[in-house]
Formats: sequence, C-alpha cells, structure tokens
Amino acid sequence: MVNKLRDAAGQALEGVLFDGMTIMAGGFGLCGIPEMLIAALRDSGVRNLTVISNNCGVDDFGLGVLLASGQIRKMISSYVGENKLFEQLYLSGGVEVEFNPQGTLAERIRAGGAGIPAFYTRTGVGTQVAEGKEVREFDGALYVMERGLVADLSIVKAWKGDAEGNLVYRKTARNFNPMIASAGQVTIAEVEHLFAVGDLDPDHIHTPGIFVDRILEGHGYEKRIERLTTRPRAKAGAGAGEEV
Repeated sequence: MVNKLRDAAGQALEGVLFDGMTIMAGGFGLCGIPEMLIAALRDSGVRNLTVISNNCGVDDFGLGVLLASGQIRKMISSYVGENKLFEQLYLSGGVEVEFNPQGTLAERIRAGGAGIPAFYTRTGVGTQVAEGKEVREFDGALYVMERGLVADLSIVKAWKGDAEGNLVYRKTARNFNPMIASAGQVTIAEVEHLFAVGDLDPDHIHTPGIFVDRILEGHGYEKRIERLTTRPRAKAGAGAGEEV
C-alpha cells in the first residue's frame, strides 16, 4: 500500500515542482482554499507558473501571495475583482490572464478530469470569449468549442480526509475543489481533520482517494473572507425598518 500521508505542506510538494509548471488551485474567493499548500509554494520559490483557479485571492492572502512574489506568469480564471495587485499587473502586462465565464471554467476543469478534450457551449458566442475558437451550429444555435483543462499539479482543501485520500468538503467549500482534484497529474490535498481508513461514511465521500496522491492535515487555518458587511441588529420586537 502506498503511503500518501505527509507531515507538512512543504514535504507534500517535494519532487513535484518545476519552473513553468501548470497548477490548479481549489477554492472560491477565499473559501475552501488550500492555505498551507499555497504558503509552501511561495516558500519553494518555484516560478513562471500558470495557475488555474476561479480567482487569485486577495492582495496579502491566498494565491495573491504568489502574485506578490512574482511567481505567477499566467492566470486562467474568471474573476479578479478582490485583488488590486492582480488588476495592476494585468493592465500593465505584468501577468497574462485568460478570462473564462465561470461556468465554462468549471466545465473545462471537469472535462479535463474526465478525459474529455473539448466540448461546445453557447456561453460566449459573439463575444471576445469566442475569438480564435471554433464555432459550430447545432439545432439552429451557435456554440463555441472550449478545451478541457488539466494541470501538472492540483492542490485542494477538504474538511475531512483519510489516509487513502478520500475527501469530504464542507458546505460552500465544495466549490471548485472536487473537479480540480480530478484534473491534476498529481493531486495533493490538505484537510482540517484526518481520519483512519474506514472511519468516513462511504456515502459522504465527495472525492474518492484514487484521485489523491498525497494528503496532509493542516492546522491554524485563518479562513478569511474577502469582505465583511454587516447591518445593525434589530431590537427585539422592533418594527420593520427600525434599528438599534
């Protein structure tokens, strides 16, 4: 039996990193991101990365730290709105960006993990998204061809996992992580809680261990959110519109 367990994120990345590689990173905004593995990538010094992820974190956290250290050459993503450095680098030509509609990005990753080289979608037809791509007509409607995506390395974050790499995600963190876990030549998972094999209910497993090559238990997660918005709490018995 192959031992997939690693004691730390840096150890989990040993032997799989090289300059110019493509990395997929799970998460949505700052929800469900592999905090420990991102920090270990920064510390490794690997450069000229193509990173596939829904977004690029914020200026001082998540994938944003790899932008700040100059390690990312290209982003394949769908949203950049919470990262000022990302915006500046994109507008100045300091980083290449391939924008995708969010659903298209998710399906490109899912297709890559399923071994599907390409698919057709109506999303983006007649826009810049379709420029340079094949467009075909099906049943009287136009569709643009999109290629599946795969990566040299996928890094994901789960709530629970076991020594075989079976993973369970929690609520909104079950976003891009499951499909990204399936689309890497090597997949490394970090989990909040590590269980013995057999302790996880098979019916609750979202990513089977066959997709995961290495796994580690993380500690001290910050779990930041991009923006905190609150409103005054109404008094008990207050009428509509009344505030504290």
